[in-house]
Amino acid sequence: MTQPPYGHQTPPPPATPPGFGPPPPQYAYPAPQPAAPSGPEFLAVDRHNSIVVDPAGVAFEDHDITAEFPWHEIRSVHYKASPNGKALMMAVVHLDGRFYECVVDAKPRERLGQWFAQLAGVLGYYRPMG
Repeated sequence: MTQPPYGHQTPPPPATPPGFGPPPPQYAYPAPQPAAPSGPEFLAVDRHNSIVVDPAGVAFEDHDITAEFPWHEIRSVHYKASPNGKALMMAVVHLDGRFYECVVDAKPRERLGQWFAQLAGVLGYYRPMG
């Protein structure tokens, strides 16, 4: 038996035919983005205002002016019904002691009870007592 003159060699891979392989950069898929933090969310909205509580923190919108409060900047969050029982009133107390408020009308009025039930769980998830 005779050995090939150069020992055992693997043949080179076949050339990639034109049109195959990775797409040109302008057609390539974007790099995968890290997943957004997950967790429960709360949203209360009326005609002019909104309150959002989510993994990022708390956000108020009052007549197109938005204020966002990341969890690491929040000392505490408080909420209650308005004196007439027709709106949700929420306050965020910043670490430096400043506080911010937002009021969202609950129409129909029964929605306020639903919001309170949701808020208790969502805020408890992000700001556990104890």
